[in-house]
Amino acid sequence: MISRVTNQTLAQSAQRNLQSGMAKLAHLQDQAATQQAITRPSDDPTAAADSMRIRAEQRATDQYGRNIDNGTGWLTTLDGALATATDLMQRVRDLTVRGANGSLNGTAKEAIAVEIEGLKKDLAAQANTTYLGRTVFAGTSDAGVAFRPDGTFTGNGTPVERRIGPNSTVRVDAHGAEVFGEDTATTMSVFTLLDKIAADLRDPAANAGSRLAAVDQRLDAITGAHADVGVRHALLQQAEEANLDQKVALEAQRTGVEDVDLSKVILDLKLQEVSYQSALAVTARVLQPTLMDFLR
Repeated sequence: MISRVTNQTLAQSAQRNLQSGMAKLAHLQDQAATQQAITRPSDDPTAAADSMRIRAEQRATDQYGRNIDNGTGWLTTLDGALATATDLMQRVRDLTVRGANGSLNGTAKEAIAVEIEGLKKDLAAQANTTYLGRTVFAGTSDAGVAFRPDGTFTGNGTPVERRIGPNSTVRVDAHGAEVFGEDTATTMSVFTLLDKIAADLRDPAANAGSRLAAVDQRLDAITGAHADVGVRHALLQQAEEANLDQKVALEAQRTGVEDVDLSKVILDLKLQEVSYQSALAVTARVLQPTLMDFLR
């Protein structure tokens, strides 16, 4: 069957072709202006889904980066406090050894006792070290301090952790009772220990040297915690490097999906403009005859 082609048919076909060419031209102009391959999900549903997935991973990676920064701050503060506490306890040990010397007179021992009491205050300050208003030795406790003036531990021992990856967390605090000790029926805190050393120095019948084993035990606990903090700090540094690599990789993926090759888009745009102008010119000539032309 032979279909009849009329001027109206030609006009409708030409209009559809021009509209299609104009739509392609507008799309390329949008891409050139925004430099984005996807301006709406309907442009490329698969690429739009990939873009949403990549951006979700980027947000998660950014959060892990913030957690790593926060954890690094905690561990840096903790490292400084433990380093200072180690130095203080080493000084306590030296003074205890000196105070155990039987040739010292009462005045010399009193001076050592006074210095030990000062060291106790310094240790208490380190034990109550805070980071961003949170005590680094009290776990998740909101008591404000890890140890009260009488040496009582107020923390709850619940570890403070930071998630640094999809399946990994790092503890960023230390258990104050394990580091500085706690007064119980079988153990004593470092603060009580220093009080007893000072009391022994003031008692002519006592020997402060008998406390050396307890001092060494507490010194070992502090240095052990310090070493553990160093290990966790190294893990955070590794996580930070991996996080930066992940950010770079995800940004490359996002760019590959969302961004356009600007030089290619400009070339396609010029070609489409030429094609559209040619279609306009051809359509104008084809549809130019009217009924009056056929009556001549």
